[in-house]
Amino acid sequence: MNEFIVVLGWFGLYAPVAFGAIGSSWGCTLAGSAAIGAMLDSDGGYGRFVGVSLMPSSQVIYGIVIMFTLQRPDIGAANGAALFGIGVLSGATMLLTGIRQGEVLASAINASKAKPEIFGISLAPAAVLEGFSVFALVFALVLAGSIPA
Repeated sequence: MNEFIVVLGWFGLYAPVAFGAIGSSWGCTLAGSAAIGAMLDSDGGYGRFVGVSLMPSSQVIYGIVIMFTLQRPDIGAANGAALFGIGVLSGATMLLTGIRQGEVLASAINASKAKPEIFGISLAPAAVLEGFSVFALVFALVLAGSIPA
């Protein structure tokens, strides 16, 4: 049983990076595809479309920070379950917010093709999702301090 908890601990250690990378790549793909389509329909402003399509890439950065924070000199039965819980739940947050942020950004890009003046305000929902990722990051960092070494 202790070996299983150790395996879960190792999985939890790397889950934020893996899930964050999946969410970031998926979100950037969704937003990037919309940006490419918008470039075909617009006469200018290409840089802003490409720039915001990269917004979901922050989830993998947060995942890397969480992984380094969760690192322990020895992963064992005493800390494996905590590493698993914090790592998987924060990683799942990064995964979902990255994907949903890409969807929101794709909608914002598509809407601003027809009405360019709403571009800035249409990014507000994506910023809220970024906030959720930051909340999960802070939550993971605070909890990581209570895990035994």
